[in-house]
Amino acid sequence: MSDKKSSKKKQKRVDKKAYEKELRRLQTELVSMQQWITASGARVLVIFEGRDAAGKGGAIKRVMQYLNPRSARVVALPRPSEREKGQWYFQRYIERLPTTGEIVLMDRSWYNRAGVEKVMGYCTDEEYDRFLAQVPTVEQMLVDDGIIVLKYWYSVSDTEQEKRFRSRLNDPMRRWKLSETDLLSITKWEDYSSAKDAMFDVTDHEAAPWWTINSDDKRAARINTISHLLSQIPYDRLDPDEVHFPDRPAAAGTVRPPIDDHRFVPDHAGSL
Repeated sequence: MSDKKSSKKKQKRVDKKAYEKELRRLQTELVSMQQWITASGARVLVIFEGRDAAGKGGAIKRVMQYLNPRSARVVALPRPSEREKGQWYFQRYIERLPTTGEIVLMDRSWYNRAGVEKVMGYCTDEEYDRFLAQVPTVEQMLVDDGIIVLKYWYSVSDTEQEKRFRSRLNDPMRRWKLSETDLLSITKWEDYSSAKDAMFDVTDHEAAPWWTINSDDKRAARINTISHLLSQIPYDRLDPDEVHFPDRPAAAGTVRPPIDDHRFVPDHAGSL
């Protein structure tokens, strides 16, 4: 069940125009889905996991792009504080779960313990074993309480991962994405494979199964993610409320300050 080492045969990538057309259609459906979630009071939790540079962030951006941020949010937690380290492991995640009518997308989640923490030695064997024993029960409790839980694993090949790492090196806008831990994922490829297999063996349960997405082609991964997400939410299309634009009232003739009194930012766009 581990991510595969690359082979010589390359999969044909999704055509850009076809991708953009289908992405727009699916994003329109996401808006309809969100309207139903808000109206029905449903709670949706979507967990995005996978190797470094597997494309999770790009997929999350496309899911969120046109959603109303008042009822959809991304949770991407930093390293735990000293106070959080003293809490029950799930505690800081639990308090960020969706409320009524809300979608939460977790960019990495409590599964950090079964992945990077296990491989890099950031947790003890006892903490790791306790996590694996508890997580199926925690997720079952969420589902029993009515939360829709979806878990996606982004599977990327070793060569594609390294290619993406190298592309970040000289890109000033993405250089921050290249950390020491990311680079160690190259040398610890097999360790991460073993950790992922052990995690799936325990946590791929009926209440909250893992769904694997082949992410060597980012366009295909994004399309497949959104399409599957939509298929897992039992939403109905709702007719939008009728909108009546009011007539704009006539100017009151109030004397306003001279426009030259305002400070305008320089027109850099005009120099292009």
